[in-house]
Amino acid sequence: MIDGLDTQDVRELKGVGEAMAEKLAKMHLHTVQDLLFHLPIRYQDRTRIVPIGQLGFGDEAVIEGQVISCEVKMGKRRSLLCRLKDHSGSVCLRFFHFSAAQKKQLESGNRVRCFGEIRRGSAGFEMYHPEYKLIEENAAPLESSQLTPIYPLTEGLTQTKIRQLCEQALERLTPYNLQEWLPDELRNQFSLPSLNEAIQFLHHPSRDADLESLKQGHHPAQYRLSFEELMAHQLSLIGKRVKAKQDKSVKVSEAGALSEQLLAQLPFTPTQAQQRVFSEILKDLSTGHPMLRLVQGDVGSGKTLVAALAAAAVVQAGYQVAVMAPTEILAEQHYANFTQWFQPLGLQVAWMTGKLKGKTREQELKLIASGQAQIVVGTHALFQETVEFDRLALAIIDEQHRFGVHQRMALREKGMKQGVQPHQLIMTATPIPRTLAMSAYADLDCSIIDELPPGRTPVNTIVVSDQRRQEVIERVKSACQEGKQAYWVCTLIEESEALQCQAAEDTALLLQEQLFGLRIGLVHGRLKAQEKADIMAQFKAGEIQLLVATTVIEVGVDVPNASLMVIENPERLGLAQLHQLRGRVGRGQAASHCVLLYKAPLGQQGKARLSTMRETSDGFKIAEKDLELRGPGELLGTRQTGLWEFKVADLQRDKALLDDVQRAAGLLHQNFPDHIPPLLSRWLPNHDQYLNV
Repeated sequence: MIDGLDTQDVRELKGVGEAMAEKLAKMHLHTVQDLLFHLPIRYQDRTRIVPIGQLGFGDEAVIEGQVISCEVKMGKRRSLLCRLKDHSGSVCLRFFHFSAAQKKQLESGNRVRCFGEIRRGSAGFEMYHPEYKLIEENAAPLESSQLTPIYPLTEGLTQTKIRQLCEQALERLTPYNLQEWLPDELRNQFSLPSLNEAIQFLHHPSRDADLESLKQGHHPAQYRLSFEELMAHQLSLIGKRVKAKQDKSVKVSEAGALSEQLLAQLPFTPTQAQQRVFSEILKDLSTGHPMLRLVQGDVGSGKTLVAALAAAAVVQAGYQVAVMAPTEILAEQHYANFTQWFQPLGLQVAWMTGKLKGKTREQELKLIASGQAQIVVGTHALFQETVEFDRLALAIIDEQHRFGVHQRMALREKGMKQGVQPHQLIMTATPIPRTLAMSAYADLDCSIIDELPPGRTPVNTIVVSDQRRQEVIERVKSACQEGKQAYWVCTLIEESEALQCQAAEDTALLLQEQLFGLRIGLVHGRLKAQEKADIMAQFKAGEIQLLVATTVIEVGVDVPNASLMVIENPERLGLAQLHQLRGRVGRGQAASHCVLLYKAPLGQQGKARLSTMRETSDGFKIAEKDLELRGPGELLGTRQTGLWEFKVADLQRDKALLDDVQRAAGLLHQNFPDHIPPLLSRWLPNHDQYLNV
C-alpha cells in the first residue's frame, strides 16, 4: 500500500528542516499534497526571446542584445544605467544597487540576456534590476519549454525555494498516491481532465498554453480543481441536510385558531407571497423532522408577520418559540411587534438581553424555564447557560449570518430537553445572491417573499458631494416644515463604537444650530435600551422631526411618515447595509428620497457602490453587486468558521460552474457515497464540526 501524499509530511522533502517547516505551516502547507494544491498565482514566459521593439509597458519578457552604453547617473538616487540594443530597438537596464564588478560586466560591446518587467522611466522604456547573464555571440537557444510559475509566498520563503519544493512534490505524484475520487463517467459527463493532469499542467504549463485564460482562472485545468473543491463544499452541505432530516422534531400539523386570531386583528390582509411562504413553513412543521428554512424578503416585505404566524402555530400546539436578533435595537423592535400581536391573545412574551440584570432578569428566566412565557425574544443572550426553556420547538433567527456557528449550535441544544431538535426559521432582509444560495445556504430550504405590501412607495436615491452639504441641510429643513420626518445617518470608517457615537453627537449639535426650531433626536449604540426605546417612540409619534443616528437604525425601524434620509460617507458602507438603511424610508404614501452625501474624491469601489444604489432598488441585484465587490467571506460574515476560505475556487469567478457542481454532487451522493469522505478530507479537513450546525 503506497502512502497517500496527504499523509507525507513536508519534512520528508529535501531542504525542509524545522525552520522551513514552520514557514510552510504559516501558509497551511503541512503535507506533500498541500504543496501540490499550492498553485501559482501567475506565470512568466521565459521560453522565448522577445525583440526589444515589440515590448510594451508592463510586459515581462526575456530579451537579448548588445550593451551600447553603461554609465553611473547621479540624480535623486545614484544608479547604473545600461542601454541594450538588438536588431529591432533599444531599452535601458537600471540598477540602484550595483558593484564595480557588475559595472565591468556590463561594459559596451558585451552581449546580455535578461528577464524583467518593462516600466516607463526618464530614459524611456526601462527594466529595473532585471535578472541577467553574459552570453557568447552564438549562445544556445533558451532551454525551457514551460512557463515559469510564480507562487504565493510568506516571509523568509523565496520563489526559488518554493519551486524546488513543488518540484519534489510533483516527482512523488502518481495516480496511486493522489487518488482520483471523481469517477470516469462523471468526469466525462462534465468534460473534466484528470486530477493528476490538471495539477501537473498548473505547476508546469507548456509555452503554448493560453496565458490569458490562466490569468482569468478559466483554464480547464483550473476549472477541474475548482469543480472538485466546490463539489466538496456542496457535499458537506448535502450531508448536513441529510443528517438534519433524520433527526426528530415536534410535529405541528395545522395553523390553528391562534394564527387565525392573529390575522383577524390585523388592519390589512397579508400579500399572496406572505401566504405562500407561510404554507411552505407549515408543510415543513408537519413532517416531524427539523425545519431548516431561510425566508428572504426585501426590506419591508413582511417577513416578521410570517414568522409570527409560524410562532402562533407552534404555540397553539403547546410549545415555546425563541426569536433571536443580532442587535438590541432589532430585538427591541421584534419584542414590540410580538407583544403587540400576542398579548391581546392572552400570551406571555418574555425578553432576554445581556443588559438585563438583577430581579428583572430572574423574573424573565423563571417565565422562560416554567413555560409561562410561550414566546421569548432576545439577542445572543438567549445562548447563555442560565437561560433554560421548558418546551422549545421553534427558533426564529433574524440575520443569521451575523451569528457564529457555535452560537447557533448552542441555541439548537436548548431545545433538546424533550429529545427533539427545534425547528429553525431563518430570516434575512439582505437578499442572498443566487451564487451564495447555491453554495453557502445549500443546506437550507429557501422561500422568497417577492412582493411588497401595498402602499410602499419607491425611494428616489440622489448622490451628492458633501461640498453641497448646506443645500442638503436646507432640503431637510423644508421637508420637516412640510410636516414630514427625516433621518440623518452618521458613519465613521473606524470600528470604535465610541467614535461612532461621538460623530453622531457632534452632527446633532451642528444640525441643532443650523436647524433652529426643529425638534431633533439622537440615537446611538451607547444609549440605554429604555432611552433608545423612548426616542424611537417619540420619533414614531411625530414628536421628533429629525432623527440623527448611527447605523443602529439599519434594521427594524418602521416610521411611515419618515420620507427623507441623508447618509453621510456612504462610500464607507457595504451595499447591503446602504440598502437596509434606505429601506427605513418609503414606508408611507409620500414620495421618499435618500441622499448619499459622499466625501470626494471617490475610489473605484465607492463609485461602483453609489452608482448601483442610484440605479436600482432591487435587493437581489444589489446583493449580486455586493458579492462581486466584497467577496463571499465578508458578505457572509463566516470567516470565523473557515468554511469559505477556498484553496483554489473563487465563488464569484466560478459561479458559472455551480449548476454543474450541484448536479455532479447529487450524482456522486447517489451512486458513489464511499467517495465522499475522502473528498471532504482532502478539501475540508474539519468538515465534521459543520455537520452539527
